[in-house]
Amino acid sequence: MKAREANFDGLVGPTHNYSGLSYGNVASAKNQAAPSNPKQAAKQGLDKMKALADMGMLQGVLAPQERPDVHTLRRLGFTGSDKSIIEQAAKQAPKVLAACCSASSMWTANAATVSPSADTADGKIHFTPANLTNKFHRSIEHEVTGRILRSTFADPEYFSHHSALPAVEHFGDEGAANHTRFCNEYGEHGVEFFVFGRHAFDTRHPAPKVFPARHTFEACEAVARLHQLDPAKVVIAQQNPDVIDQGVFHNDVIAVGNKNILFCHQQAFLDQQGTYRSLKEKMGEGFNIIEVPTSAVSVDDAVTSYLFNSQLIETPNGETLLVLPEECRKNDNVWRYVEQLMADQRGIDQVKVYDLKQSMANGGGPACLRLRVVLNDQEVRAVNPSTLMNDGLYGRLNQWVDKHYRDQMVEADLADPQLLDESRAALDELTQILALGSVYPFQR
Repeated sequence: MKAREANFDGLVGPTHNYSGLSYGNVASAKNQAAPSNPKQAAKQGLDKMKALADMGMLQGVLAPQERPDVHTLRRLGFTGSDKSIIEQAAKQAPKVLAACCSASSMWTANAATVSPSADTADGKIHFTPANLTNKFHRSIEHEVTGRILRSTFADPEYFSHHSALPAVEHFGDEGAANHTRFCNEYGEHGVEFFVFGRHAFDTRHPAPKVFPARHTFEACEAVARLHQLDPAKVVIAQQNPDVIDQGVFHNDVIAVGNKNILFCHQQAFLDQQGTYRSLKEKMGEGFNIIEVPTSAVSVDDAVTSYLFNSQLIETPNGETLLVLPEECRKNDNVWRYVEQLMADQRGIDQVKVYDLKQSMANGGGPACLRLRVVLNDQEVRAVNPSTLMNDGLYGRLNQWVDKHYRDQMVEADLADPQLLDESRAALDELTQILALGSVYPFQR
């Protein structure tokens, strides 16, 4: 059956700030305590969504989390009114408050793992929200993420929703940031590629020594089982521990793929050649691996520019488009390589560059901002239509941002009880714009 790939981007939340919460993410650490601009961040994301929709691509919007997360603060022993809880947390545990105000759900590549109906035994699209257990500020997302996904993809005839994996380090799951689906045509049975950082139950295997490996082998196996995938059409590979220790906290910082193309760094995987052999064997003739040599682009260049944290997209006319952040153009080595790649005509037909500075400064590029969902025509009709980008939704969401978002935020602003009222007012209106129903704790 004919199908196409949709991108569902996360809308940046009203509390977008740089608290430096993500150990192992170089950009997050480097920009800690810098002032952020939530309004600009949301608009930069919306502009990218609208640009892709204008090219004829199917583009959706996923709502952010409720922040500050007063529900979690109550679980941690703070009591009284909601505003009193914010004030107590600011005085007694400011870093906990910062974690409960994080707007990191904007990076929906971490929201879930998605398997299209062509790959699953029951012929439904399967969703498993990522438990994100390695970082407290992200581990509190998956319940609301699941509700948002269920409201966006609601029809049980086409969509199957799972709970997150057990919230323990043995099953650390970072979602689609470590998952790629390869195919010849979107509607045909594809090969699902899972990448992990370490084995949880067998410590004899290599693992990083400096920064944490957030995703486990056991989580990959579990999601493949939940999604009813054919083992003959699954490849599970280990990320190179040495590059994790250089700031490559997810596979999508060192590799990206789409259809029959894998675009990756020479040092991406622990067993690079073995990984290539497995993918070629299961994909068959015509699988195209574009390996970027270290001599052209160092791991440091890859991390600072986010060359691989890009979107690899098939346009409506069948061309392959590489969507890059502006930082790639500013890195001489990376841009020299990109220009040579285009000249060599190795399978990527176009490059487009977008300004995503607000996201990049917190450690997330174009790939982080989107969750990919392959949909056939019937499945497209079953998606909540209010979440699909068009001129009207773009205009309404920009007006909504102008109405509710601040244009500057520093960590001290998170202690302002007024921020809670502003955020809830914004999200209450957003659930009406996107027809999501009552997905947030304050609405239930």
